[in-house]
Amino acid sequence: MSANLVQATANATRTLASGSAPRSRRGRRWRHRVLTPYAMLAPGIVLFVLFMMLPIVYTIYLSFQKLQAKGLGLGKGSRTQVFAGLDNYTAALTDPEFVGSVVRVFLYGLIVIPIMLGLALLFALLLDSARARARGFSRVTIFLPYAVPAVISSLLWGFLYLPGVSPIAYVFTSLGLPAPNPLSPDVVIFAVANIAIWGGVGFNMIVIYTSLRAIPTDVYEAARIDGASEAQIAMRIKIPIVLPALIMTALFSIIATLQVFAEPMVLKPLSNGISSTWTPLMKVYRDAFTRGDIYSAAATSVIIAVATFALSFLFLHFVQRRAFGQED
Repeated sequence: MSANLVQATANATRTLASGSAPRSRRGRRWRHRVLTPYAMLAPGIVLFVLFMMLPIVYTIYLSFQKLQAKGLGLGKGSRTQVFAGLDNYTAALTDPEFVGSVVRVFLYGLIVIPIMLGLALLFALLLDSARARARGFSRVTIFLPYAVPAVISSLLWGFLYLPGVSPIAYVFTSLGLPAPNPLSPDVVIFAVANIAIWGGVGFNMIVIYTSLRAIPTDVYEAARIDGASEAQIAMRIKIPIVLPALIMTALFSIIATLQVFAEPMVLKPLSNGISSTWTPLMKVYRDAFTRGDIYSAAATSVIIAVATFALSFLFLHFVQRRAFGQED
């Protein structure tokens, strides 16, 4: 009787051991399958938090702070950082310099975005035409200005604008004509816009041209058989099909317009028409690094970021039904 009990106990122990081993292996496989993706994403997540999220959170924190002076405000510890509520935001939104910079950027965008996208679409359609020649050379030539950094391109155009060294001004003077001065306060906005257009057409053209090349050639052949001309094919087939690409380039252009900084900043020493607060980002730079008012600069930065997000969202919401066939 005892021998049978010992044998049964041994069999049960072996059964439990054989059952726990597969469960243990299954548990390890499950943990490996679940944790491995997070382990591989961990470096990207850490970098995103350190270099994206923390600066944003810290900027928002600073935008609600201000310095408060004690007594005469002299000496170490005479000024302390205190909670300011919405004072920085109120001051920024009611600042005439900030309002003026927003108006200038709005006018700047009205000049840059339609001309830049119009030229990009025109060049893309010309390169995609059946009669186009030297497409590779033309693509590189049109795209090349985009590869030039904004600071370098602004310097190059600055020398062309400056009457004392401009070859354009020399030609006008040689012909006995008054030399134009693109850096004068009345037209300097067009000078800045010209640099942005010169540098941005190539990138947008490549985006639109890539979309055009993805269209099946059978569509064009069927249209030609029906008697459609190249202009009709472009207007009635190509442009409607590449409309999503146009929407994307327009969105990028809107964001770049709201963030314009390098071009007017480089031209500022050459023109009296460009102030230190000519654009919102220039005002942020002035407040933070010239006046040392990081709290006001932080609040203005948050306002610019929120405005950029809001305009981008409203733009996509407005065009998504027509461009992407989506309902609200």
